[in-house]
Amino acid sequence: MSTPPPSPADDPRLELLARCAFPPAGAPLVCGVSGGPDSLALLALAVTAGCRVTAVHVDHGIRSGSADEAEVVSEAARRFGAAFRSERVEVAAGPNLEARARDARRAALGPGAATGHTADDQAETVLVNLLRGAGVDGMAAMRAGPEHPLLGLRRAETHRLCADLGLRPVVDPSNEDRRFLRNRVRHELLPLCADLAGRDVVPVLARQASLLAADADVLAEVAALVDPTDVRAVSAAPVPVARRSIRAWLRGEGSHPPSTAAVDRVLAVARGEHRAAEIAGGVRVTRRRGELEIGGLPGGRGASGTVGP
Repeated sequence: MSTPPPSPADDPRLELLARCAFPPAGAPLVCGVSGGPDSLALLALAVTAGCRVTAVHVDHGIRSGSADEAEVVSEAARRFGAAFRSERVEVAAGPNLEARARDARRAALGPGAATGHTADDQAETVLVNLLRGAGVDGMAAMRAGPEHPLLGLRRAETHRLCADLGLRPVVDPSNEDRRFLRNRVRHELLPLCADLAGRDVVPVLARQASLLAADADVLAEVAALVDPTDVRAVSAAPVPVARRSIRAWLRGEGSHPPSTAAVDRVLAVARGEHRAAEIAGGVRVTRRRGELEIGGLPGGRGASGTVGP
């Protein structure tokens, strides 16, 4: 049975909704719900926003107790009148476990699905991407909108909402595992930054991401006007614009996401500094009659020295 419509006088969801970015009432929305406080808050708020919600629990098979977690999500979906389904994905042990599990979850949820990331997650993402040497797009982090509707909320608010609604979230012990970079950023780096700055830096980092997202959008619009296969156009464009145009072209042609070093090698070919460039994924870019062309390497493999994604 679904819960009755909230009363403006006593429902804690209504004030929070004003800072969320859900699609219009009546729109279908898949919500990734792990059973943690952020995702349970996402479910409750999405239903309150009037969306036709399907709560999806994705079991990575990484730890025991996943069946109990799915039941927590199923029960919450029944309470709020949302549909529910459970998905199982296999993520083998090994390097980059956290990233591979995240990718598998996103694939299981499908395009356009909403996740419960908050402003605190946004701040962590900015710092993680900074440490990894990301450019403007990486520093812009997640974009506010229907796929990330809770970026205007703080983690403390989603936890408090669950308590106010009488929900009992799942506790994920992996969130305390300091082997994962994000957890060290959360538990060590962010508190240190706050101590050094003498204030809460989460709003500062989230605002920085928003500003850089706007800059990235402008660069993308300008780069879209440049034909990346036209060597004269690419050579004449400002380097940041030329790089973005080439990167979009390479990704659109089905190659692996190219590194900056690979993009710069292609740019050197456009300028006539080299005859060809080899990039990850068995791809070779050559210059011919004033145009850049993409082809495969012999045997479908890159030569030694190829820079991966």
